Amino acid sequence: MKKVLIITYYWPPSGGAGVQRWLKFSKYLPEFGVQPVVLTVDAVQASYAQTDSSLVKEVPESIEVHRTDTFELYNLYKKLSGKKEIPYGGFANEGKETGMQKLAKAIRGNFFIPDPRKGWNRYAYRKAVELIRENGIETVITTSPPHSTQLIGLKLKKKLGVRWIADMRDPWTDIYYYKELYHTALARRIDRLLELKVLRNADQIVTVSEDMKRIFNDKLSGSESESKFMVIPNGYDEEDFAQHVDAEKEKYVITYTGTISEAYDIDGFLEALVALPSDLQNRLLLRFVGKVPATITAKVERKCPSLQTELVGYVDHRKSVNYLLKSSMQLLVIPKVENNKGIITGKFFEYLASGNPVLAIGPANGDLDQLIRETGCGKLFEYDDVAAMLQFLTLSMSGEQIAASKEKAQAYSRRELTRLLVEKLIR
Repeated sequence: MKKVLIITYYWPPSGGAGVQRWLKFSKYLPEFGVQPVVLTVDAVQASYAQTDSSLVKEVPESIEVHRTDTFELYNLYKKLSGKKEIPYGGFANEGKETGMQKLAKAIRGNFFIPDPRKGWNRYAYRKAVELIRENGIETVITTSPPHSTQLIGLKLKKKLGVRWIADMRDPWTDIYYYKELYHTALARRIDRLLELKVLRNADQIVTVSEDMKRIFNDKLSGSESESKFMVIPNGYDEEDFAQHVDAEKEKYVITYTGTISEAYDIDGFLEALVALPSDLQNRLLLRFVGKVPATITAKVERKCPSLQTELVGYVDHRKSVNYLLKSSMQLLVIPKVENNKGIITGKFFEYLASGNPVLAIGPANGDLDQLIRETGCGKLFEYDDVAAMLQFLTLSMSGEQIAASKEKAQAYSRRELTRLLVEKLIR
């Protein structure tokens, strides 16, 4: 088999959506004649925002996984600040901004460019060179965030001349919380130059949505960007949904999984819930699976005092899928931020695989809106479109059947996406 080197910071036992993409690609690559060699960080030393030990069992024994030392600045931040968790999503998990947090953001934005996980790079680069030479590897894939990982690929390209594919799961200097990191003009300039070097030197750039492709493509001139970009979205693993789980019958359960913060505007959705007829409200259960800030729970209690809610907290991936399969409807919210038309959260594809209707809230005519229309799995609403959300909820709770096209959904299975990856990029 042809070997490729995959360099990724996030790998089991790391949890969250970021780890799923290349864990699943690696799982199916051998079916298409490609043997992945994975280079990642030592799990004991890593600074993961979330962990999920259950994912370790999903790594096939045939895959070579190599781990290296690292110097983790976020772990140092935890010690100095007394926090139990490392910050993520632009410190979105830390609640109201304090003076200490403001200082931490400024330090992070100006002294740790492009991000605090760059302390892994020198260890990863040294090991990557060794693996490339020992295995005769010609193709290297770097995936980010953290975007510092792309600098490993940049150096390998310049020093060894390997073919380099840069997988960009999120924007870099256009990420929605970028302005909250108090960059100086000099820091912004350095960060943008690093981003541009990656975009110019990578042989191929993969993004997860068309609008994200546009954001990166606009940074290059026409001659530079020709045939360089390709969209391969996230997806779902059919094997994760092969289990049989009975849906809850006494309640109509609307489930939200994953990260949520004040940037995720659910005010209009809550108003729609309050406007439901009392008989439907009494049947309703709103369930959050994942970490929910106190500001969000307080908002739900204030706006919907009689609504039955359930806060499950963070669970491993398998349990998260179980909650989806037990639900009646899935709730998806795109953060109300700049450049959000290209945001397609990884959870959408698992929502799609669940077979339950999806009520999505976000920008009209964005990439997610197009996907929902294409697959027929539900409907996307603007943040303040209370009347339309109310109508959708009423019809769904009254028995109207909304189901995705199985044929359309199949195109987003991890196996099919891996086939596309190999056919278009690796061979």
